[in-house]
Amino acid sequence: MIIAHKIALDPNESQQTYFARACGTARFASNWALAEWKRQYRAGEKPSEASLRRQLNSIKDEQFPWMREVTKNAPQQAIKNLRTAFKNVFAGTGKCPQFKEKGQHDSFRADNGSDKQHANAVEVNGKRVKLPVIGWVKMREALRFDGNIKSAVVSRTADRWFVSLTVEMEHVTPIRENQAVVGVDLGIKALATLSDDTPPIERPKALKGSAKTLKRLSRSLSRKLKGSANRLKAKIARLHARISTIRNDALHKLTTDLVKRFDIIGVEDLNVRGMMANRCLARAVADVGMSEFGRQLTHKADLHGARIVVADRWFPSSKTCSDCGHIHAGLTLSDREGWCEACGVVHDRDRNAAINLRDFAASSAVTACGEEGSGVSPAAAVKPASVKQEPTRETFAHV
Repeated sequence: MIIAHKIALDPNESQQTYFARACGTARFASNWALAEWKRQYRAGEKPSEASLRRQLNSIKDEQFPWMREVTKNAPQQAIKNLRTAFKNVFAGTGKCPQFKEKGQHDSFRADNGSDKQHANAVEVNGKRVKLPVIGWVKMREALRFDGNIKSAVVSRTADRWFVSLTVEMEHVTPIRENQAVVGVDLGIKALATLSDDTPPIERPKALKGSAKTLKRLSRSLSRKLKGSANRLKAKIARLHARISTIRNDALHKLTTDLVKRFDIIGVEDLNVRGMMANRCLARAVADVGMSEFGRQLTHKADLHGARIVVADRWFPSSKTCSDCGHIHAGLTLSDREGWCEACGVVHDRDRNAAINLRDFAASSAVTACGEEGSGVSPAAAVKPASVKQEPTRETFAHV
């Protein structure tokens, strides 16, 4: 399997200058190829990634000699990425690529080639990474995975540089003997509430905690002229990166704990777009990062051999009494506790929803082991023979 590890770099000034030049070369090659692709396509020709690369190489020494100062992978991979983007457009799974702007998603790629000369272009030694042309660069931490390093993508977020190392490694999905089941209810008051006795996982509230600073920096940025030196000195991008890092750290800790402790995880397919339409809840919902939670959970479940059971968005997890099964149709969003009209039990809203998701996941797993493609909806989330199969990353794509 191929897995990537993104690590923060600690480059010196000359290395930062090289990274910026390599990113600029990749951006220029992408924009040149996009313009040439459109020109040839309108002229009735059939542009391709290979022909554009040959065309650029034929004029590079004469028109763009500065491209030779960085790794050749930077412009090559930019054109390859453009080919992938157009493939997605023609397949109906992506939007038409746009011209890149300086400072927006700056990155370049370096590969380990198949020939002996470039077989070790990218190497790792402890907390150092070797990159073409520039040599060894310090990393903030060591690579976590053992295997054959395929490539490295250097990118910039705010004023920090990162390297994403792609590693090819052997991985055997562990066989899990126990069948621990848990239901997870994502929320706004708490990041997640589990169906067991675990206390609710508190939400870091990264955006809310930085709202005043973000407002002040946004006002300051609006007064600065585009392209000016003072605008480049604004720290708003750094603050946005910090908010994202705090949020991702909490989600990584939660998802890792879930896949390590439980074999079957019941979650809910939430209508986050509809929740974002509520102006009172939009900021809090965005601060949770539900899409990232789904992506991380799906990816880590595959690595650890856990199973995810996704309940339909119309599944009444909060309105159903986990004791007697009675559905309280009049429950509103402001009701944090629910009193069951049938049995009289008072439930915590989030804990009750988590227990219902746990029971749904457990029943789905049991039914899936015994059905033969009967189309029973509870089993469909974990039974490949059913219509609704094991959730993939696309399951949470709309979240």
